[in-house]
Amino acid sequence: QVQLVESGGGLVQPGGSLRLSCAASGFTFSNYAMSWYRQAPGKERELVATVTAAGSTTNYADSVKGRFTISRDNAKNTVYLQMNSLKPKDTAVYYCKAARGYLVIWGQGTQVTVSS
Repeated sequence: QVQLVESGGGLVQPGGSLRLSCAASGFTFSNYAMSWYRQAPGKERELVATVTAAGSTTNYADSVKGRFTISRDNAKNTVYLQMNSLKPKDTAVYYCKAARGYLVIWGQGTQVTVSS
């Protein structure tokens, strides 16, 4: 079964950190670029970060540069998003996505809430 399962979300205070994980199964993970997206209530889903299939190149939205780090472990079929210096505006459901050409796979999302 092809799937992506996110975990690691939760409630954190401003300035805190969280590490999200996205475990892949049912497809050749190392052939796919991986991305994290987020969607806040009433807003469109936005791209947060991307890592290439080999893990050699990463890209970030301006809003998270210097605070978030995307990484992957192809031996564990897992992509991570380390989030530091979290702000209330980072509150959203976070989704991971696998992409290879026209093939796209989405996870179900994990809630991140930044609040005091």
